[in-house]
Amino acid sequence: MYGKAFAPEYQGALTTLSVNSSLTDVLAAGTRELKAAERAGRHGEAARSGLAVAEAHRRLGQIGDADRAWKASYRAARAAGDTAAMAWALWSGGTLARQRGSFPLARRLLGLAAELGELGGDVVVRGYSLAGLAETGRIQGDYEAVARLHEQLLTEARRRGEARHTVWALEGIAQIHRNTGRYDTAYALFEEAAEIAARAEDRRGHAWALRGLADVVSVRDGDTARALALLSEAETTCRAMKLSSALAYNHKMRGNVLYRAGRYADARDLYEQALAEFRAMREPRGEALSRLGLAKSLAHLGRDRAETAAELDALAHELDRIGLRYAREMVARAQEEFGVTAEVVR
Repeated sequence: MYGKAFAPEYQGALTTLSVNSSLTDVLAAGTRELKAAERAGRHGEAARSGLAVAEAHRRLGQIGDADRAWKASYRAARAAGDTAAMAWALWSGGTLARQRGSFPLARRLLGLAAELGELGGDVVVRGYSLAGLAETGRIQGDYEAVARLHEQLLTEARRRGEARHTVWALEGIAQIHRNTGRYDTAYALFEEAAEIAARAEDRRGHAWALRGLADVVSVRDGDTARALALLSEAETTCRAMKLSSALAYNHKMRGNVLYRAGRYADARDLYEQALAEFRAMREPRGEALSRLGLAKSLAHLGRDRAETAAELDALAHELDRIGLRYAREMVARAQEEFGVTAEVVR
C-alpha cells in the first residue's frame, strides 16, 4: 500500500511544499528561505533551502543557475558539518550533470552522494543517488549493467511503500523493455506506474508514465489518436507545474508519434519546437534526439540526400562523444533506412 507521494528534496523550512508544487513557486519560496538563512548565518538551513533552489532551476532548464545553486548548497552543508545535506547537494549536482550529458561526472557525483548518504545515515538520499546511477546507465543504453539495480531499487521502494520511487523504478524498467522490443511488458509496467502515481498524487511521475504509454501505443498498436490524447493529458500537467524538460520530451514524443503515422510535415514542426526547447535549456540528449527526428522527417519531405547524410554523420559523432549507445544505434538504423553513410560526404 502506497501513501501520498512526497518530495524529500524539499527540506527544512520547505517541507510544506508538495511534490506537485509549481517549480516557480518552489524557486520563489526556496530563494526567500535561502536568503533568510544566509543572513542569520544558519548554514544547515541554507544548504537545505539551496537544494530546493538548485532543483527548481534544474527542472526549469536554467542550467547555469542550477550549477551555482547546488555548489553553494554543498559549501553550506560542509560548513554546517551536515553529511546528509552534502549528499543531497551532490545528488542534485550529479542529476544536473546527467541532464547536461556529462555522464562521467554524473556517475562520480552520484557515487559520492550515495557514499555520503550511507555515512550520514540518510537512506533516502542514498536510494535517490543509486537510482540516479541506474538512470545514467539506462540513458546511455547500458541495460545489462543497470537492469538488476533498477529491480533492486524497485523492491526496496515497494517494501517501504514509497510511491514516487516505485513509479520511477517501474518507468525505468519499462523503458528498458520498450527499447529492447518487449512492448507488452513495457506497457504493463508503464500502466502500473501511471496507476500508482495517480493514487499517490504524483503528477510528475504520472505525466512521464503517460508519455511512456503513448510511445508504446504508437509503436506497438499504431494508435495515433490515443497516443496523442495521452500526450495531451501529460502536457497539461507539464505546463501546470512548469516542467520544462518533461514538456520538451513530450513534444519530441509527439513528433515521434506523428512521424510513425507518416505525417512528416507535422512531425517536422514538433521536432523543430522540441529542438528549440532543448537548446534553450542546453540538454544535449534531447537536442540530439530531436535533431534525429527532424533529419528523418526532412528526408521524407525531399531534403537533399547529401544533406541528410551529413546531418546523420554529424549526429553519430556527437552521440559517440556524449556516450549515448542506444541513440547512436538509432542513427545507424536511420543511415541504413535512407541509404546514406559517412562515405557519401567524405
